[in-house]
Amino acid sequence: MVQVRVAGVALDASGQHVLLLKPVDQMPGDGYVLPIWIGQLEATSILVAVENADVPRPLAHDLMRSMLVALDAVATRVEVTRVEDGTFYAEVTLSTALGDRVVDARPSDAIALASRVGAAMWVADEVIAEAGVPDVLTDTDAAERLDEFKKFLDDVEPEDFDG
Repeated sequence: MVQVRVAGVALDASGQHVLLLKPVDQMPGDGYVLPIWIGQLEATSILVAVENADVPRPLAHDLMRSMLVALDAVATRVEVTRVEDGTFYAEVTLSTALGDRVVDARPSDAIALASRVGAAMWVADEVIAEAGVPDVLTDTDAAERLDEFKKFLDDVEPEDFDG
């Protein structure tokens, strides 16, 4: 298992939301990132949790957190355990008065909950090997973009922005 963090939520070329998980011991541009396509509501819920944004009413994952608190249970760990035919599977480990319990979950729901309660997030090595993609952001790419932006700033004139 590899411990991961939420590296972000992005939109692919078709407008679908993609959850990006990155091993905690890798810097941006190094190693791999695990893309998992998720729904818009789940993407919003993850972003709300990661950014500590205020919402006027609890979202579904806020309700889950409140239910765990009310039941004196703690989500201690989430794991993306496997991928079959393009579908990712996850589990949430709950610490309860009756002992640890493992619950099946969609990865997006597991990550949304973990992001709210501070549970460790893990991905099976086999999942990273099968579905992980190289993290393509490199220092060279960033340096090139910065150079292009500096050139733009050097060449731009205020009248270029007149409508």
